[in-house]
Amino acid sequence: MYIKTGDLVEVVRGKDRGKRGEVQRVVRGKFKYGRRKGQHDPDHDRVVVAGVNLIVKHQRATGRVQTQTGRITREAPIHHSNVMLVCPHCDRPTRVNIDRSTGKKVRVCKKCGQPIDKY
Repeated sequence: MYIKTGDLVEVVRGKDRGKRGEVQRVVRGKFKYGRRKGQHDPDHDRVVVAGVNLIVKHQRATGRVQTQTGRITREAPIHHSNVMLVCPHCDRPTRVNIDRSTGKKVRVCKKCGQPIDKY
């Protein structure tokens, strides 16, 4: 997965198609059952994007703990295949290429060829 926290992404599929937002959190998927339980499962990787895939959670008061109650709107995770990284140079959603010529892994825009990461 070539998306990191803080990246600007655009939703390419789903009800929020066309919306852009910053990645707040990357949720790595894990196998739940079988021999590989607990290991990384790339099919279930998700990202939380600001202002995208909003849900309403109904929260009630629980005892003496001071928590926010009522209807709470928050972002839910969205599958990583439904978003594309937006290149900061050409300002278009793009796929990512990895350049290893400098000795480090650097993400490169496939449309304009400019590096996305700083060296």
